[in-house]
Amino acid sequence: MDLIVSSAEIGFVAQETEVSAKPRRRRFTAEYKRKILEEAAACTKPGEIGALLRREGLYSSNLVAWRQARERGGLAGLAPRKRGPAAKEMNPLARKVTELERENARLQRRAERAEALVEVQKKVSELLGIQLPQPDEKS
Repeated sequence: MDLIVSSAEIGFVAQETEVSAKPRRRRFTAEYKRKILEEAAACTKPGEIGALLRREGLYSSNLVAWRQARERGGLAGLAPRKRGPAAKEMNPLARKVTELERENARLQRRAERAEALVEVQKKVSELLGIQLPQPDEKS
């Protein structure tokens, strides 16, 4: 005989985990980085830096990168930067060129439709035997 017992009957309470469904990149402010660097600099006994890193949930590579950034540019060097390639400056005429190209394409489609309508009118006039006036040809 199989006994099926649910966790609610036993008295287990599901605990919420701190792990989110979708991982998010942590971002640290320049002030936080400065504070951690000061605390790390104040550590004198062996293992204190490791305890600091564990307490804050950081890696030693964070300290190395933050120290290098501080050496390069002070507090401004600690400020977070956007990831990815640097945005290219938009040529002020590029938007105008794009608009003109779009308008040109629209007008070309319209001219093609008009030419097709003229061709249909010519064929209808030929079928009905209607003589269309010839345009004046200048040489």
